[in-house]
Amino acid sequence: MNAFSRRGACPALSAPMQTGDGLLVRLNPVAGGPSSGGLSPKLLIGLAESALRHGNGIMEVTARGSLQIRGLTTESAALLAAEVDALGIAVRTGVPVETGPLAGIDPQEIADPRLLAERIRVAIEDAGLTPRLGPKVSVVVDGGGQLTMDAVTADVRLTAVQSNEGVLWTVSVAVDGQSAKLLATVDDNAARDITVAALRMVAEKGRDAHARDLSERQLASLAGWLYLTSLREAPSSGRTEGGASRKPIGLFPLAGDTFALGIGLPYGSMPADKIIALAQSALAFGTTEIRLAPGRALLFLGQPATANEPLQQTAATLGFVTSPTDPRTRIAACPGTPACASGRIATRDIAETIAAENADILDFTLHISGCAKGCAHPGPAALTIVGGENGAGLVVNATAKALPAGYRPGYDAARGFSRVAAVIRSARFEGETAAACLTRLGPAAIAEAYRQAQSEKRK
Repeated sequence: MNAFSRRGACPALSAPMQTGDGLLVRLNPVAGGPSSGGLSPKLLIGLAESALRHGNGIMEVTARGSLQIRGLTTESAALLAAEVDALGIAVRTGVPVETGPLAGIDPQEIADPRLLAERIRVAIEDAGLTPRLGPKVSVVVDGGGQLTMDAVTADVRLTAVQSNEGVLWTVSVAVDGQSAKLLATVDDNAARDITVAALRMVAEKGRDAHARDLSERQLASLAGWLYLTSLREAPSSGRTEGGASRKPIGLFPLAGDTFALGIGLPYGSMPADKIIALAQSALAFGTTEIRLAPGRALLFLGQPATANEPLQQTAATLGFVTSPTDPRTRIAACPGTPACASGRIATRDIAETIAAENADILDFTLHISGCAKGCAHPGPAALTIVGGENGAGLVVNATAKALPAGYRPGYDAARGFSRVAAVIRSARFEGETAAACLTRLGPAAIAEAYRQAQSEKRK
C-alpha cells in the first residue's frame, strides 16, 4: 500500500484509498452553482457511466454528502480522473468547508452561508494551513433552514443566528451540533478570523490533531481575544422546528412554488446503472440540477411540481429510499461480503432482512459492519452487528472496534436481531422508545437474547 492510499486519509480523486474492494475515490463536485455541490442530470449520468467502466459499478453518497466510486485499480482511477476532467466537473480540494445542501435557495434559511464559506476557504489557503492539517479536519458553515448540518461532524462549526443586530454567527468547536462547544457569537469577519485561528492551533499540534485536542486554555484564548466583539444579546437560532433531525428525503418547498425532492440511497450505496436510470428519468421530467446531500441522499431541483410524484415512484421502483420513515434510514451498513474482501458477513442482506421484519422498533441507529473497521459508522451506535473470526458479534452502545457481548453465525445474524426485537416489544413500557428500552435492559440481557435464538435452534 503506497503513501497516498493509507487508511485514514481522505480518498480524493487525485489520491485514491485502498479498501477491501479495490481503490476508492471521493468527489466533492462544485459544478452547478457557487459551492452548491450540484450536477446536471447529464453530468451525473456521465459520471455514473465512467464508474461502470472503471470501477465495480457501485456508487455511494456519504453521510457528509460526498460522492464515492468504488472498486478502482491504479490504472482505472487515472482513467476515471481524466474522464471527470473531460466532463468539466469541478471538484473541491483543500480543507473541506461545507455548507448545507439547500444553501442559497432555501427560503427558510437565516443566511446564505456560501460567501462566508468561500472567504474561509481563501483565508485557510492564504494562511498556508492546508498541507499542515490532517485529511479529516473540516469546517461547517450552516445557514439554518429546512436541512441543517447539525449531524455533520466538524472541527469548527459556524451557525447563523438572528439577533437584534441582524445575522450573527456562533462559532463552536468539535464534533456535531449537539456536542459542539460554543466559543463566541460574532459577525462574519470575526467568525472567519476565529475559524482560522482555531485551525492554526490544530495545525501546530500535528497532522493527526483535531479541534477536540485543543486545551481549555487554548479554547479560552480563542473566545477571549475577540471577547468584546462577541458580547451580544442571546440570539435566536431561527431553525425550522425539528430541523436538527430532519432527513434529506421528501419534498422541501423553495421559492416560487417549487420544491426540492430528496431521494435517499439505501445504506448510502446504489449500483451505477440504477443511478443512471434515475438521472435519465429526472432529465425527462425537467430536473436541472441534482445536489448531493449529507445523510446519503440526492436532491432533485428544477422539475415542475407535477413531476415530483412520478419521479418518486420511479425511484421507489428502482429501490431508492423515498420516505424519511423508511427503516433503512436507521441502518448503517458497509458493502460487506461479497463486495468487500475485508468483510466477513453479508451486511446488506442482513440489513434488508432486519428492515423488512423489524421496522417497528428501529428508532435507534443499527450499525452492520463487515469487519471491525466500522467504515459505515465510525462512531458509537446503540447496537452494532460486526463480522469477525467468531461469526457475527453484537456490540452494545459502542463502535465496531469494541469487544462484542455475544456471537452467532453470520448467516443467522438477522434472526438473532429479531430475537432482540422481540424482547424489546415484550419489555417496553407504554410510551417508551426502543432505544430507552435497550438502555434499561442493559448489555447482558441484550446479548443473551441475541445468542438465545441460536440456542433454541439447536434444541
